[in-house]
Amino acid sequence: MRRRFARFALLALPTLLVLACVGGTTAIAVAVQRDGIRATTTERVTEVSTEFADLDQVRTVLEDLGSTEGSLEEATAELQPLASLVESAAGVDYLVVIAPDERRITHPTSEARGEIVSTDPSEVLAGETVVNIMDGTIGRTLRAKVPVIGSDGSVIGAVSTGILEKRMSKDIEDALWRLLPWNIGALVIGMAASTALTTAMHRRIRLHDEAARELEHTSATAGALREQSHEFDTRLHVIRGLVAHGDRAEALDYIDSSARVTTVADPALASIPPLLRATFEALGAELASYGARLDLDVDIERDADDQLVLVLANLCRNAGEAGAHAVRCELREAGGRFHGVVSDDGPGIPPAHAAQIFARGFSTKPDPTGTGRGIGLDLVRRTIVARGGSIEVSSAGGTRFAFDMEVLR
Repeated sequence: MRRRFARFALLALPTLLVLACVGGTTAIAVAVQRDGIRATTTERVTEVSTEFADLDQVRTVLEDLGSTEGSLEEATAELQPLASLVESAAGVDYLVVIAPDERRITHPTSEARGEIVSTDPSEVLAGETVVNIMDGTIGRTLRAKVPVIGSDGSVIGAVSTGILEKRMSKDIEDALWRLLPWNIGALVIGMAASTALTTAMHRRIRLHDEAARELEHTSATAGALREQSHEFDTRLHVIRGLVAHGDRAEALDYIDSSARVTTVADPALASIPPLLRATFEALGAELASYGARLDLDVDIERDADDQLVLVLANLCRNAGEAGAHAVRCELREAGGRFHGVVSDDGPGIPPAHAAQIFARGFSTKPDPTGTGRGIGLDLVRRTIVARGGSIEVSSAGGTRFAFDMEVLR
């Protein structure tokens, strides 16, 4: 379970990294856009306030108002058209000129003109430029207050310019919508690359697992073969000793007892070349131990080679192990090729296993010893292909293997 989770985490890591990178980049972009818009807005309102405060017309009106030569109504009548024009041209929500007595000379709302300002103007009237975000008569705004300096260098009033915060939020939202296609594009490209990387990693892991299973199977098979080889060498030494001393009958008895088979006489074997005849005799005896008989239809003058014996032995033995009661072997030689068919009346091959039947390590039979099965048919296929041949399997009323392979010269 832990290994499966680790594998899943490894495969999911590229996707998570892509999502994290795109998400992090988006968050940074949002922060940069927000800060940039706020900085630009601050610069705009400060610039508008400063330039308006430097106008000679504004300075003259405020000096007249401070010297009682002009009234507030006259000041408003002269400056309000100019303030409205600047508001529209600069794209700000308000531009307010503040008199020394803290009353508004200009304002977008006529009712607010002549009234005391809603926020404390003491700092700006003391000569300081003030930039902040505060609630005012038209809503929450980012505002810049700049003092108006008279001809004698004293502060004679102030100019306050502001932009509603909701307008800045709208600007930020518009900027995010402009970023959205780029984010989606980055996400699509990243996910495509992640998918390709994940697929490659999954394929590499799967191949690694298959190689590990193959190595485990091969190691088990090699161990079993070493044990069998050692046992076989011992038996060969015993047989050689019996034959060397002329004890032929004892040698045959020893072979029969070691192989746990009984000899089966078949008249059809009389016309078959010696090595092939001995092969069929041994196979007939082995199949008899499974409760099956071997039927032969052989028309061949050339004797068998080791590879043909290997193919026939594995196919016939496989039929006996599968539970067949009758195994039929047909063998012909024509055009420099062996043509053979091994069929049986066993249970056949399940359709689900047909594609795997020649795979190394695959077997439908249990492996009680743990030394590995699924070797014989893989060996048969590789032997036949190496001899320029082919093999086909069908399952209808049993199993039928048909093969052909070149004759060794």
